[in-house]
Amino acid sequence: MQLVLVSGLSGSGKSIALNVLEDSGYYCVDNLPAQLLSEVVDFLRDAGYTRVAVSVDVRSGSNLSYLPTYLAELRGKDVDTHLLFLDAKTDTLVKRFSETRRRHPLADEARTLPECIELEHEMLDGVGDLGHRIDTSDLNPNQLRAWVKDLLATGDHGLTLLFQSFGFKHGIPLDADFVFDVRCLPNPHYDPRLRPFTGKDADVMAFLEADERVRGMLKDIEGFVENWLPCFVRDNRSYLTIAIGCTGGRHRSVYFAEKLATHFRTARPVLVRHRELAS
Repeated sequence: MQLVLVSGLSGSGKSIALNVLEDSGYYCVDNLPAQLLSEVVDFLRDAGYTRVAVSVDVRSGSNLSYLPTYLAELRGKDVDTHLLFLDAKTDTLVKRFSETRRRHPLADEARTLPECIELEHEMLDGVGDLGHRIDTSDLNPNQLRAWVKDLLATGDHGLTLLFQSFGFKHGIPLDADFVFDVRCLPNPHYDPRLRPFTGKDADVMAFLEADERVRGMLKDIEGFVENWLPCFVRDNRSYLTIAIGCTGGRHRSVYFAEKLATHFRTARPVLVRHRELAS
């Protein structure tokens, strides 16, 4: 059996992710108490289900702290288990709850909405480290659906490298394992001819590749990832997210993400995301 656990903060998009999994042929169970996870999986496997997705979150209460133990038990039963953790910035979550006018699951008369979100962060502390984290702060529903589909498409081929470009002025992605800053390099934004283009366009690429510092930093980042990648493979990681940031997230960071993806694609499964170019 292949099992995908969906967890994360309320309002981060868990329902959207679960719907994508259901559309992809998974039997889905929403809001399952964590203590029933092993029992339900055994039942579904005996019933012949081979692909199952389960949503587990703070509504499980204190039992959520035992989730690492439950996951270890499932893997000991030869269940191919992956955890997808959806995260988002507090101000984004406050805005989403305000727009939908839904009640936070931890709400009571004593807590404000930001306090509920902070408490949920504390309760989920460590859960995101058990699997792959996606920062949905800057994603609309269609973008999130596409990213989940991309993750499903990689299948079970060991560790997948995910290169993500972003702009520092819009904040660092919450799901990054490594962050590299390329703002010290020449910026095509200040060339009026290049400003409308992105790091995927030939003129911008030629501009950057002509600079020795760009070539040197690219080689250094490639060497760093190559040097430490075996450690993450031995740690049985499913994904490693490497974020490349420039000022606006449209030129230098996009170029670096594309180049790194091309370099590593021959050796490992690779995904590329351009946060500020997403439509």
